[in-house]
Formats: sequence, C-alpha cells, structure tokens
Amino acid sequence: MSLDVDAVREIAFLARLNVEEENLPLLKDDLNNILDWVEQLSEVDTHGIEPMTNVSGARLSARLDKVSDGGSSNEILINAPLVKENFFTVPKVIE
Repeated sequence: MSLDVDAVREIAFLARLNVEEENLPLLKDDLNNILDWVEQLSEVDTHGIEPMTNVSGARLSARLDKVSDGGSSNEILINAPLVKENFFTVPKVIE
C-alpha cells in the first residue's frame, strides 16, 4: 500500500493535525515506511501459534477489594460547605 500527498493531507485532516504543506511529502515518506514495515509482518508464518495476552507471563498481584474506611460519612460531610439529607449539596450548573 502506498499513500500519496492527497491521502496524507486527508489523514491529517481526519486526525485533526495541522501539518504544513511543505511537510506533507516528508510525512508521506514516513507513513509509507511504516506501512511497508507492517506489510512485512504479514509474511511471518503464525499458523499454530496461540495468541498472547501478555508477553512477559508475569501476573499482577491483586489485593482483596474491601472497604477500608467506610461508615465515616458524617466525618466527611463535616468538610462540606453545604449538606442536605446526608449528601453534598452543589450549585445547579445546568438550566
């Protein structure tokens, strides 16, 4: 696959990138090099190889999901400027 300057201009527009006109040919060359490299990946024989979800095989340590400071809503609400019915009260921002 090969991109021309018009395609690169359109890609830059869709990506909301402001690319100067004189930089488009350089960007075209860079993108074409990247696409050539990606096409080389399709030449690798991957039949019979299981997909990997993690390349290192290490597992993250997990902690129990438990509440450690619950039941202290009164202490938290003391810091609020306005409280109504045990909830924070904030000014209305949408009309």
